[in-house]
Formats: sequence, structure tokens, C-alpha cells
Amino acid sequence: MSDPWLTLMGLGEDGLPGLPDASRAALAAAEVIFGGPRHLALVGAGSRGREWPVPFDIAPVLALRGRRVVVLASGDPFWFGAGGSLAAALPATEWRAFPVAGTFSLAAARLGWRLEETTCLGLHAAPFERLRAHLAAGWRGICTLRDGAAVQALAGWLTAQGWGQSRLWVLEALGGPRERIREAHAAGLALADVLAPVAVAIEAAGGDGLPGVPGLPEALFAQDGQITKSPVRALTLAALAPRRGELLWDLGAGSGSVSVEWARAGGRAEAVECRPDRTANIRANAAAFGLAHRIAVHDGRALELLPRLAPPQAIFVGGGFDAALFGALPARRGWWSTPSRWKPRRC
Repeated sequence: MSDPWLTLMGLGEDGLPGLPDASRAALAAAEVIFGGPRHLALVGAGSRGREWPVPFDIAPVLALRGRRVVVLASGDPFWFGAGGSLAAALPATEWRAFPVAGTFSLAAARLGWRLEETTCLGLHAAPFERLRAHLAAGWRGICTLRDGAAVQALAGWLTAQGWGQSRLWVLEALGGPRERIREAHAAGLALADVLAPVAVAIEAAGGDGLPGVPGLPEALFAQDGQITKSPVRALTLAALAPRRGELLWDLGAGSGSVSVEWARAGGRAEAVECRPDRTANIRANAAAFGLAHRIAVHDGRALELLPRLAPPQAIFVGGGFDAALFGALPARRGWWSTPSRWKPRRC
């Protein structure tokens, strides 16, 4: 299509006055306008407006293929917005995008921070534990949050993790007439009237960040003693040589410490453990390090579960290593698209 039917439109808190002419023209021509209630109200969508379904689904937009449709998103539609989902489902000729400055850009502009040196995280739909990989003295980050209550919860989490001295800037309704910015230390923050949409800028202080190399102390893990010890784990990860995006089979995973270290390097892991108390520890560790989205935990015996696992690039056998498992692993190597690195260990 030379004239795309779908417009992905960024919108700020200033509503229509902040939109360029091209966005205004697309809105005027739209038959249907999708967005959240706040966005629809900001542009005066009226009877043309349709709210997103819960849970989020792009199917209602795709069902209108060929009609004039506008999808509203905060700021840049491709930064934690619907743009990526829709663009992945459609040819590039069927859509166009008109972004505006989003929360992260506006926050950096208000604070005078270099955006390229600032970590930007969407914690409106992710746990606070995702911060653990980033926190270090002097680190700066901007985080979008779900609502006003999440601001106090984040301050409490940071304080509990030893980062109570961190400076926080609470950035409310940036770019619109309700804009407000307030500053406090995490340990002393007490705000009950926070406006949405809201983000928090963090300048970390007071705590100890995680080491950047494998071999985390055993004390950081939930475990029953069945854990690959720190020096051995560091050597193991060096031998496995994780690369971003690669998949590890962690068989007889115990506490899941190898899976955690692998995922911290940017990979994904399938952790297999037959004892329910240990799989509970693996899940707890994955969550505590903010890595639950990268570590899949399987209850059962490795030999029985192998056919259900996605092909890996590396294997670590931490427990339950026997002749039957030894025989099964080479048999599956032919299914892998790249050579695997194998570092077995007996418990």
C-alpha cells in the first residue's frame, strides 16, 4: 500500500497541542482510534475511540485491516509501546509512525542527564528485581512505573536492598499541564499523592552492586547446600563460554546458580531438577536476580524431560549424571544448529 491504513501515533501529556501537523491530519481522517482511556480523552476520540482489551491484544486492530486506523501510544510507539507488536505482524507498507518525545527523553531533559549514559527501564510491567543487574554506586536510571503506589513500593524495595541513600526524582505527568517533579532519598520518600503517568529517576548510592563476573557468593542464593561453589562456578562459566541469546540446559540444577550466572551473561536457561524443594529454590533465585523471564524451571528427571526442551547451545550436568544420561546427550547433538560446549560435573 502506498497510503498505509494504520498510523502508530505517539502522544504526550499535552494532547493535541503537542502533535505535529501530520499526526493531526491522521487523527482527523481516522475511522477508528485505539488507545488507553487517558489517551483517547486527550485527543477527544469520542465515538471513534476504542480502548485496548485486557489482557492486551492487537487482534482488534488487525481485524480492521484496510480501514483508517490510528493507534495511540505514549511518546515513541516503539519504546514499550504497541508499535513493535503491530509492526511485527504487518508489512512495512501497511503502517506509518509519528513518534513524539517520550517519558525517558522528557525526564533526561528535565534533569540534564545524558540519555545515552542513562539506563531506561520499563518497570510498569516488570518486577523491581530487574534493577539488581544495574545497581552500582553512581548509576543512573529512569524507570516507568505502573502507578503512584508503585513509587513508594520502589523506594521501599531499594531501601531493603541497601540502597536507601539513593536519590530519587519522582516525575509526574511529564510534558503536560499537570507536570510535577519532586526529589527525595529512597529511605525518606513519603508521597501519597503521586500522579500518573509516573516515572522515577534513580541515582544509586549506599549499596554494593553485584560483581560483573561469574562466581557470585553462595550466600546470595536460596539453597540447601546443593550448589556449585563460587570458584567452581566461575571456572564452569568460563568453560561454557556463554554468549548473548544462547540457551543452556542446566540438568540436575540444584539451586540454579549456574542458570543464574548464565542468564546474567545474557543467555536463557532450561533448569531441570527432580526435587520440588530445590525447584522452589531455583524459582526463588531466578526471581531474586530479576531473571525469571530468562530461566525456565522444569520439575522432573532430566532423561525424561530432554525431548521437551528446546535445542541448546551448551549443557551443564550438575547432578544425576549417569550412563543413561551420558548416552542421551550425544544422541541429541545432531539436532543442534551449532556445536555445543559440555562441562559435566558429578555431585
